Amino acid sequence: MSMTANNNGSLRYSPISGEQLDSFSRTYPQGNFQQSLDMARHVTNTGRIADYMGVWRGEELVGATEIVYTRSRFGLEGSVWLGPLCDPDDADVLKTMTDAIRDSARRHKAIKVTAWPCAVYCRRDSEGNPVGSADDALVENYKALGWRHAGFTRGYGSVINRWVYVKDLAGIADEKALLKSYDKRTQWSVKRASSMGVHVREIGEDELNVFSEIERQTANRRNFAARDEQYFHQFKHAFGDDVHYMLAEIHIAEYVADMQRKREALQAKVANLQTKYDEHPTTRTERQLGEEQRNLAAAEKRLAEAAEFAKGGDVLPAAASMFVDHPQERVYLFSGSIEQYKPFYASALIQHVAMTQCLERGITRYNFYGISGVFDDPDDEGRGVLEFKQGFNGYVEELPGEFTLDVNPFMCAVSRLVHKLLNR
Repeated sequence: MSMTANNNGSLRYSPISGEQLDSFSRTYPQGNFQQSLDMARHVTNTGRIADYMGVWRGEELVGATEIVYTRSRFGLEGSVWLGPLCDPDDADVLKTMTDAIRDSARRHKAIKVTAWPCAVYCRRDSEGNPVGSADDALVENYKALGWRHAGFTRGYGSVINRWVYVKDLAGIADEKALLKSYDKRTQWSVKRASSMGVHVREIGEDELNVFSEIERQTANRRNFAARDEQYFHQFKHAFGDDVHYMLAEIHIAEYVADMQRKREALQAKVANLQTKYDEHPTTRTERQLGEEQRNLAAAEKRLAEAAEFAKGGDVLPAAASMFVDHPQERVYLFSGSIEQYKPFYASALIQHVAMTQCLERGITRYNFYGISGVFDDPDDEGRGVLEFKQGFNGYVEELPGEFTLDVNPFMCAVSRLVHKLLNR
């Protein structure tokens, strides 16, 4: 155990229990599901090791972290996902936390520990413009303690994203106010999905094959690696009631009935306009008639498509998403959709339902999770994801990124050299 003194009283660190870590995370402002006993349960099921360290000021726990150790070619390597949970602007607390992490790594004979702090480096508006100053002191405090910073990267992180999109739900009274808070296009998408027979429900473990298949199809379409079904079962076993698998389904009978009503209304409009035009032809009436005839043709086309869709069943899975709850936030973690059902806007409705549930449960922070951090390139690979999330009118958090603490400098140097040679 180590002791460090400062003007605010003595600081010390010690190993803590998983329950202590979990309790601290659940009340700490930047606490999150990555720093939780549930996450430890999830990763230890896959053969990794979790350790917990705390920083104390007197008898008060002022910092805590979960370190997960994974075996690599050169020895164990530690990971602190969205942590450590401590004030990075308090240099004394951060030093004691760093000492704690180094001590844990040495006890486990790990060669290094990599951390992705959860503190916000720079808050930005929805378009990526800074709101206030960046916290450069945070980065300098880590570097001064021997942490190597991987830089201010853009793009999707291979482990933890440096850029996240968030919506503040505080002050939104009900579902009606929530819907009104979106931009006009997204409001239309949510209403459209609801009117087209799309319903969202939470599915149990017995239907995770459906979720996994939708995610797999999406991964194949967008060229990313999909998780297998077993992963989602393991996550459910670890997180229990805090993980939610939501499925959006098209109820064909409802959709057909809605389209038939629209077709009948359009048929009546076309007939009235045709009569009006026959009796007194004008350019304006001709233009209106042409527009409604095109609308009627589109309705007929959608009805014909519905007949094709119906061959797949009465209820068709269209999109699915996975969410994880923590007292501070709900995180939108995984999702997928069926390309042919894109015109049903099922993904937008899932997000709306998920946020409505947050209002009911008193969760005021909705974390859409990763974006690429590129806002000025319409051809960026993450453009579609960004625009989808921007439609819900949130803001951006730029996190400080990746820091690595070398515990065994020689083995770390060997590891870096081998990686450099292999990458050539």
